[in-house]
Amino acid sequence: MADMLSFLRKVWELARPYRVRLFLGVLAGAIAGILEPLVIAAFTAVFHLIFSPGTEPLSRHLKNVPQFVQDAIPQVVWNWLETARQALAGSAKAHPAAVIGLVAVIPAVMFLRGLFSYLNIYFLQWAAIRAITDLRVRLFEHLMNLSAGFFNATNSAELMSRITLDTTNLQSIIGNATAVIVKDPVTLIGLLVYLLLKQPKLTLISMVVMPLCVIPIAVYGRKVRRSAGSLQDHYAELSNVMSEAFTGNRIVKAYNLEPTVVERFRDTARKLIGHTMRIVRAMEIPGPLLELFGAVGVAFVFLYLAFAGGDRASYSDFLGFLLAIFSMYRPIKNLSRLQNNLVQARAASDRIFELLATTSTIPEPANPKPLSAVGKDIQFENIKFAFGEKPVLQGINLTVKAGQFVALVGSTGSGKTTLTNLLLRFYDPQQGVVRIGGIDIREVSTRELRNQIAVVTQETALFNETIRRNIELGRLGVSEAEIIAAAQHAHAHGFIMEKPQGYETVVGERGVAVSGGQRQRIAIARAITRNAPILILDEATNSLDAESESIVQAALEELMQGRTTFCIAHRLSTIQRADVIAVFEQGRIVELGRHAELLNRNGVYRRLYEMQFRTEPEEAK
Repeated sequence: MADMLSFLRKVWELARPYRVRLFLGVLAGAIAGILEPLVIAAFTAVFHLIFSPGTEPLSRHLKNVPQFVQDAIPQVVWNWLETARQALAGSAKAHPAAVIGLVAVIPAVMFLRGLFSYLNIYFLQWAAIRAITDLRVRLFEHLMNLSAGFFNATNSAELMSRITLDTTNLQSIIGNATAVIVKDPVTLIGLLVYLLLKQPKLTLISMVVMPLCVIPIAVYGRKVRRSAGSLQDHYAELSNVMSEAFTGNRIVKAYNLEPTVVERFRDTARKLIGHTMRIVRAMEIPGPLLELFGAVGVAFVFLYLAFAGGDRASYSDFLGFLLAIFSMYRPIKNLSRLQNNLVQARAASDRIFELLATTSTIPEPANPKPLSAVGKDIQFENIKFAFGEKPVLQGINLTVKAGQFVALVGSTGSGKTTLTNLLLRFYDPQQGVVRIGGIDIREVSTRELRNQIAVVTQETALFNETIRRNIELGRLGVSEAEIIAAAQHAHAHGFIMEKPQGYETVVGERGVAVSGGQRQRIAIARAITRNAPILILDEATNSLDAESESIVQAALEELMQGRTTFCIAHRLSTIQRADVIAVFEQGRIVELGRHAELLNRNGVYRRLYEMQFRTEPEEAK
């Protein structure tokens, strides 16, 4: 119970900014709930006045209605009803206006109930959609500000499932469940009051079976609790299968893996069946059971009327009694489903709020220092870093002068990329410090730090936008002339203008509409627009053919002018012109110097050169 109250408080905090519309929805629901028994009262009253008008005054038929309720009805209404009753007692045909006026009461009350029911749903859904949109934005923003380590350890498809599917379950609580919580209890109370006023004895007899209604709600509620969390996990797994299949579709097709992928999807989808059907049973079985118990209660009433003596209710009163009894089934069924909906939504919310509670391992400084990396040296001082228990960097000391071109070489896993990730502050070292111009980068806001750095990687990240937009993302707000100039420096303007739509060409998801060399040149143009004093090239030409590499290399040469450059590369053509080459082995810098100098040492660099670089074509040398 405490967990459920805590969950409802969190839901309320989400909807608080829209509390005015939420209140209007709740108010409309309460009014719609009150109008429910009034529809039955209007129906039975009209039935009685038309078919059994008699000569008794209206006060005789309202003897069980509390005096304060009678006093609340305007006198003009009393006068009109009494006139209509007297007219009907004489001749309905002689007074058609009276009959039409009385019959019109039923659609009038139904119209009001429908209007307030609509307003109830409209206002609550208005608040729900906006509250959940705010939550999605908040969750996405929170995830975007988490460290790179979080994304390395978390499945992206699961994150997408939480942002979309889990938040949709919460939306149903604010929108649909709130309507049930307000309207249906009011309806039940109103109907019960109506029954007790009209037929108190028959009502109590019919309610004998009411305690039995709690049993299916409790039993099946436990079943939902067991399945709700597993259902969310399986949906996340299904999203993961689809994401991998869609993003890796070229490999799937190249290796004829379609049957394998489809079978994996089928197996994952089958896992959903058991939990989904368990929830369906828990949602639907209580309804028929409640109707059965209600019918048993009505059967008790008929037995009482058949065998007990005394005055019996009039046809209109008994008709109203039956209508009210059966009208109670719908709100009771809705309330029985409500608990199951709340359980499912709480399981989804646990996953959402767990993400929101995740803190970044890269804390922002309380009082960030300003940073300008132009003309500043970069120092790595006694850096030690590990992923879990696996050491990656061990005692790295490296000083890079402003404007230098530094090449980082070494075997795969030796720590080259990790060092540049520390400079970007994707991670913080467990020991040591990275400084730019003598300032510890942990004392600078990550946004300002990364504004000083441009990155070009082997796996170019292009967005499903136009070429113009992909270049502009290097520095938002850059002018048209600067975009074209950047493309020209990146040797990209020529192929862009050959496209039918030029700079407005959409590159497709992950840049599939352009070649690898073209993707790299667009990425270089984006880095040029950033105009950052520090440049990181992470194997930017490693996957290109010789012709594309020469074009991209020329573009990189222009990009590196006047910038402090870190280049991670395996190709000799890229690194032999470096001012400094840092040779990594098992997380340590074992050699440091220029190309010719390191070759003459006959050390690790020479061995790497003989193993990898010597096999390159002569023109690459």
